[in-house]
Order: sequence, then C-alpha cells, then structure tokens
Amino acid sequence: MEILPNPELFVAGIDFGEGPRWHEGRLWFSDFFQHSVKAASPDGSVEVIVEVPGQPSGLGWAPDGDLLVVSMLDRRVMRYDGSTLHEHADLSEIATSLCNDMTVDAEGRAYVGNFGFDLHAGEDATSATLALVQPDGAAEASADGLLFPNGAVITPDGATYIVGESFASQFTAFDVGPGGRLENRRLWAAVPGTIPDGCCYDAEGAIWYADAVGRAALRVLEGGEITHRVETEFNCFAVMLGGDDRRTLFLMTAPGSHPDEVQGLGQGRIEAVTVEVPGAGLP
Repeated sequence: MEILPNPELFVAGIDFGEGPRWHEGRLWFSDFFQHSVKAASPDGSVEVIVEVPGQPSGLGWAPDGDLLVVSMLDRRVMRYDGSTLHEHADLSEIATSLCNDMTVDAEGRAYVGNFGFDLHAGEDATSATLALVQPDGAAEASADGLLFPNGAVITPDGATYIVGESFASQFTAFDVGPGGRLENRRLWAAVPGTIPDGCCYDAEGAIWYADAVGRAALRVLEGGEITHRVETEFNCFAVMLGGDDRRTLFLMTAPGSHPDEVQGLGQGRIEAVTVEVPGAGLP
C-alpha cells in the first residue's frame, strides 16, 4: 500500500462538509450545520449557492441542470432551479431515519440512503432501505437490508451501482436494470476495520473512500485490496476526485460528526492532494 503525502488545506471555516461533487469547474458541497450548499472555486473562494433549512447532504444534478439536494431532517429531496428551492421527492415513507448521501445518474434518477436508526442517540444499528427517485420525483423503495447505506458510485457505463455500507464495513454492488432498479446484489469489497463514508470512482475501476473513524481516505479495488492511503488530522467523511484533470482528491474533514462536536464551531475543512489516476463515472 502506498502512503500519499499529507493533503494541503483548500477551504477552512465550515462546520461539517459532506456530498462533495466536482461540477462546472468548482467543488460543490453541503455544510450540514450551516444549512447551506456551497461551491468552492479553484482559488479557494466559496459561494453560498442555496440555504437548505432541513440540513443538506447528498448532491446531484438533473439533466436540465437543476440542483438536487437531500434535505436530511425532513427526509426529502429538494430541487433548486437557480432561484427557487422546492420539493422534488418525499422519502418519509421509505427512509426510517435521517436521509444522507445521494448519487444521481445521467438520466436524473437519484439513489438516496438513510441512517436506518438514530445514530446520534446511540441506538443499535438497524438496516435501511435505499430509495430510488425517478426523474419525475416519484419515489420507490429500492434495495433493502443495507447497514447504513452511504456514499455510492455509478460506473462510467451506467451499468453498475456500488454503495458503501458503513456499519457492514463493505461495498455492495448491483446491476442497474430497467428504470434504474437494482438487481443482482453482490459483495464488491469487504473493508474490515473501516467505516466507508463518502466515495468516488476512478478510471482504473477503484473506489476512493473516506474512513469515518480512521482519519484517512483509502483506495480499494474490487475484491478488497487497499492500494493507497491518505492520512488526515481530523476524521475524514467524504472524498471527491476533481480539478480540470480530475486528479485532485478533495477530502472533507472535521473533528467529529455529532452536532455537539462540530455545530457552529467552523473547524471543518476541505483538504486536497494530487493522485495519479483520474476520476471517472458518477458522482
């Protein structure tokens, strides 16, 4: 396993960053406890795109360019057209706890995870059902029995969806069938001793993922071989390959994830390090 250099600071002063996405030359991300979606330019300047009172998380885009954003607390997907934020999908009948990460495919279908249980209250882990939101906003239950479905990727050909199960310490793959429905569930990689969080895919078919308890980001191949590691001062909760050549690995870090540890403190960061293999697929 190769240990990469320590990442450099890119953006400071956020509370808890999640859902990083490289889009139109900027790194877009959600700041949970500042209740806003933001975009960071290559020079590190940050613009607030839209405020989301229900606490933003996963991000993606519809084919017409509208921003889709998970509203965690009220278990909805919101749609922002550049001027108005409105409900796109209600997931309250599917999600059994806070909604979290989301991956949107090229057709505008959104796959949305949820905690499944009250993590912050210390409840025992119980499985969750992934939601599939069709382009028109119709929501349906997709894969069930997932232990904290979190960051996920879609391969460049659109044929495979791979989701990290944080509390199973593994990545689970599905074939993408008609209408975006998931089929042929299988283990893609076991990552014992780590808690996979936000992730991204690269051009060699590997997944970079944040280890939420290991203060690191790791690169894993199908089957479970870890090839690279980047260590961070704080816990790492999400990563994204971006930059003009998609060889900059952006890392979202914070002292913790519980609101009591980070809310209103502005200690969260975005850090960056250069990697050899560029990003591919979605997000």
